[in-house]
Amino acid sequence: MCGIAGEINFKRTIDIGVMNAMSRELTPRGPDADGIMESDCACLVHRRLIVIDPENGKQPMSEGEYTLVYNGELYNTDEIRAVLSEKGVCFFGHSDTEVVLKAFIEFGERCVEMFNGIFAFAVWNRKTRTLFMARDRIGVKPLFYAETDGGIVFASEIKALLRHPNVKPVITSEGAAQIMLVGPARTVGDGVFRDIRDLPAAYCGIFNKNGLTLKRYWELNAAAHSETFDETTAHLRELIFDSVKRQLVSDVGLCTFLSGGLDSSIISAIAAHEFAKRGETLNTYSIDYRDNRKNFKASSFQPDEDAPYVAEMAEFLHTTHHNIVLDTPALTDALTDAVYARDLPGMADVDSSLYLFCREIKKDFSVAISGECADEIFGGYPWYHRPEVLHYDGFPWATSVPERGALMKKPLSGAEAEDFVRKSYNKCLSEVSYLDGESADDRRMREMFVLNLQYFMATLLDRKDRMSMAHGLEVRVPFCDYRLVEYAYNIPTEFKNYDGREKGLVRHAMEGVLPEHVLWRKKSPYPKTHNPNYMELLSRRLRELMAGDDCRVTEIVNADALREMLDTNGDSFTKNWYGQLMTAPQIFAYFLQIDAWLKKYDVIVEE
Repeated sequence: MCGIAGEINFKRTIDIGVMNAMSRELTPRGPDADGIMESDCACLVHRRLIVIDPENGKQPMSEGEYTLVYNGELYNTDEIRAVLSEKGVCFFGHSDTEVVLKAFIEFGERCVEMFNGIFAFAVWNRKTRTLFMARDRIGVKPLFYAETDGGIVFASEIKALLRHPNVKPVITSEGAAQIMLVGPARTVGDGVFRDIRDLPAAYCGIFNKNGLTLKRYWELNAAAHSETFDETTAHLRELIFDSVKRQLVSDVGLCTFLSGGLDSSIISAIAAHEFAKRGETLNTYSIDYRDNRKNFKASSFQPDEDAPYVAEMAEFLHTTHHNIVLDTPALTDALTDAVYARDLPGMADVDSSLYLFCREIKKDFSVAISGECADEIFGGYPWYHRPEVLHYDGFPWATSVPERGALMKKPLSGAEAEDFVRKSYNKCLSEVSYLDGESADDRRMREMFVLNLQYFMATLLDRKDRMSMAHGLEVRVPFCDYRLVEYAYNIPTEFKNYDGREKGLVRHAMEGVLPEHVLWRKKSPYPKTHNPNYMELLSRRLRELMAGDDCRVTEIVNADALREMLDTNGDSFTKNWYGQLMTAPQIFAYFLQIDAWLKKYDVIVEE
């Protein structure tokens, strides 16, 4: 994994000092090496985190008129190398970087259809003076860009783009509405800042003297599922095992996240087995919070603690386990660090906890594997099963849009707020592929699949990439293998909900891999602190902020409404902000993040 950036400009000379400044902003993503390529109207920069082929994977990588900068990992490198070798292509190393470049030279933009991996890359052709950019199908790796007079600037992260003098830290009323009504998600393709766009997942772009053209190269297509339940079970098991095994390849140490839940336990079990075959022991990591056992209260959403399951799985798999315990002050202090890592207000302590967690892991490892995506594609979340949320006319994890609108500096009516969000919602639904004759329920499940893929999961993947890469830690996500996503899209809901359970099919497919009570444990969300002093600390910091002379959150949030929330300890806002993980404490933390973001980036808020 790495950080990439570049500029193409057909009207003026590119300032190398600016490009070096952009490169420095990406140092955490690539702490091991850096490189730069200059030509008459192009400059590409690269920061490298060395995982595969230290000697032969240096970037920018050039051959003939082509130069590549690449961030990511291919999991079918050997297969593509074999195809290219049959065509007489020669290789000098075993890096996937070289495979990407030579695949592009051989197949052009169609190469992305061959890739199984997570990636964002750009190729400059100095002969045709054309830039090609592409992003992986699921959008695991980021790529932002800004069109300028006579050119384009791109980078892995927003902070690098903002080092360019022609990219200003300005948000309009549209950007403020993104923060307040859609956040911590972002509308597909939107970078929140006025001048910044996000290359959508599964898109490529071509920039030349005629401007930028975007093209989608992959989408989900509805198809009849012809396999029996038993055949589906066997097929799914094979896909999961294959995806995890492919992602264990690394020339540096690798570990896994282990929460004691279904998804991380599956990944850790497969990895531990593969390690044992090599005579090695897998390292696993979990996160916990000081005094969580004392303060934990069971609920329908989180019926039990993770810690006992973590301990049992670590013993069952014979891993070397590391339990990272966070305390309230550190969790709160890291809210600002998380904003800078993400470049935007995020998921509050859900972000800051992962930021601290990844910092600890990086002390010993540069690669980890995590369980994101399984809930989105196999229906693990409550909104797949609760009818009143499943059929909500909007994003089901954000039913509080009218209440959010009332919190804006210039309060919006419920209808105005919902109209703003519904534009993104309807655009997403317009891209759903259905089968003729499907029932209304089956059609809705396809819609939920795509909504989750493009929005809820995208938010979690943003979080995972930025919080980990802020420390130079590469995190891989096997359930995001596009083959699994394509397959899951057409599996009947009754199969997915086998035995009346969320992700019942996955559980059944993994029989014999995990202990039974872990395999059938009720879904538990990402662990967060239950310590009441967290809410107390957040409230105190927000009150102090509101009383000070340098408060900026009220440039976006209505001051009177915010004071009412503080006075009622959050009870005046009766709904969750974003799924079950962002309740009153996280809403207060989100407002602290908004203030920190406005200050850190010197954001100009246009009325």
